[in-house]
Amino acid sequence: MNIEWFYIAVVLACSDILHGIIWHTFSNFYIILGDIIHSKVKSSFATWIIHELLEAIFHFIILTLVFQSLTIGVLAGFIHFVIDVGHHFYNLKLTPIQHRALHFVIESLFFMIILSV
Repeated sequence: MNIEWFYIAVVLACSDILHGIIWHTFSNFYIILGDIIHSKVKSSFATWIIHELLEAIFHFIILTLVFQSLTIGVLAGFIHFVIDVGHHFYNLKLTPIQHRALHFVIESLFFMIILSV
């Protein structure tokens, strides 16, 4: 097995940092977008899920472009979405470094398994 899983996890971590930078840079736009979405779906939970789906799409685009692989993009967006929803669902109180480590470990294991099949 090569270490492609490691590169995928690193790029996904960088993509998440990039998402955070864009989120903070354009926070006013995201607040307005969130309000528009909330007014349409009338549910905070649905608004949050849509936010997580949009974030997964962001990661899908970045990973697809970097690795030139639709499959890696889809899997990266999927596993990132599952981890984000999971740790919010279980209400884990994580510091930024713990959050990053949780993602990195689970994403690494996920891609190790997928790429070894």
